[in-house]
Amino acid sequence: MRNIGTIWLILMGGAAALSAQSRPGTDAMLAALDARSGAYTGVARRIWEFAEVGYQETRSSALLQEQLRGAGFTVEAGVADIPTAFVASWGQGSPVIGIVGEFDALPGLSQDATPMRKILIEGGPGHGCGHHLFGTASTAAAIAVKEWLQQSGRAGTVKFFGTPAEEGGGAKVYMIRAGLFRGIDAVVTWHPGDVNQVTKATTLANMSAKFRFRGVSAHAAAAPEQGRSALDGVEAMNSMVNLMREHVPQETRIHYIITAGGKAPNVVPDFAEVYYYARHSDMRLLDGIWERVTNAAKGAALGTGTTMDFELVNAVYNVLANDYLADLMERQLKRVGGITYTPEEQHFAEQLRPSLAGTVPAPGTEAKILAPEVGVSSGSTDMGDVSWVVPTVQMSAATWVPGTPAHSWQAVAAGGMSIGAKGMMVAAKTMALTAVELFSDPSHLTRARAEFDRRVGGHQYRAMVGDRKPPLDYRN
Repeated sequence: MRNIGTIWLILMGGAAALSAQSRPGTDAMLAALDARSGAYTGVARRIWEFAEVGYQETRSSALLQEQLRGAGFTVEAGVADIPTAFVASWGQGSPVIGIVGEFDALPGLSQDATPMRKILIEGGPGHGCGHHLFGTASTAAAIAVKEWLQQSGRAGTVKFFGTPAEEGGGAKVYMIRAGLFRGIDAVVTWHPGDVNQVTKATTLANMSAKFRFRGVSAHAAAAPEQGRSALDGVEAMNSMVNLMREHVPQETRIHYIITAGGKAPNVVPDFAEVYYYARHSDMRLLDGIWERVTNAAKGAALGTGTTMDFELVNAVYNVLANDYLADLMERQLKRVGGITYTPEEQHFAEQLRPSLAGTVPAPGTEAKILAPEVGVSSGSTDMGDVSWVVPTVQMSAATWVPGTPAHSWQAVAAGGMSIGAKGMMVAAKTMALTAVELFSDPSHLTRARAEFDRRVGGHQYRAMVGDRKPPLDYRN
């Protein structure tokens, strides 16, 4: 893959390819990753088959820990009061470079590795965001960097963070709160996608909670005056929040569902629940917007004669980009290059494309390196919290057929076959090369930290979940 990518870059002008330094020992490191690609594909495939949802990834976590222990890492498991979270470390002294891996699946996305819809388990989970590839590539990169450090004789420590429940469970927030990211100089990570691209974009900070109203039940026809409707509390809250929409920054997103609203129309409901998300591209603004949402809930309870309490389900920061690190990683991605489909993979892609909605990119995008992503991504992730405490860089690799959206059966399908495995190795190589650069030249970390400090601007990070415990049962 590296040779194909280099040829493509030379055809495109060559200058960018030559700008990426070839550190001593990195050719051997990439060759070792190529030699183990089959083994890592097998690991990813097993996690794809496990398809374990957030905080329930027992076998997936154990398998990645096994790979790292076998490579000589010291593994601390069950960290931050999360059974499936772990930190694997190798080396001594500074700098300390972190590599992050995820491994949770999504509910309801069971799918075979075929280009047509074929459910394996009705209602079962599936890796629609490619986290089986995510965790495996990051593991491969960490092991490759460890071996490079060992062979080069350089000082430094590489740490792998096994982070569960990214899909709404926010494990990284609790791991940060437990101090596990303290003393890390930079974090290198990636995410599966349909293109090869480094990101300079931010994401949407997200706060979510379940607001529970309690009233007094009564016969809705015979004695309505004796009742106090919990559903009235929910509806009053929703009405007030909807009136807020005119008076919040236009980039704000607020959405909700009523998860409980009573059992029968002729009974005044004594319990009702509404589940809210609020998002904005800057947590510092979202914090104030969220306070207004909770005040609306308090006012709704007062006005309807009910009581209210709420459970904060999750709260994640927007990603804080680091352009310096992104430029550094982009040079490594260009050195690695994209992927080329075999005839069988091309046939798979051609069969899958008709099921994709919207404008589908032309075939061949998977072989290219796109310009960095900028602006605001519509998603939310707990990687955002990491980026507010440690300079962080992230990329995507084409593990899916171009045009495939995340959280889709098409992503599950491609992620379970060789297209996903090829993209996974592009990510592993790029992350390993990026980490080697950070170990080789201390000025990279100095410049990345200077940009980080400027962007943070004196803001003191605090975990927005407060002192609540990890929601280990949120998928039950």
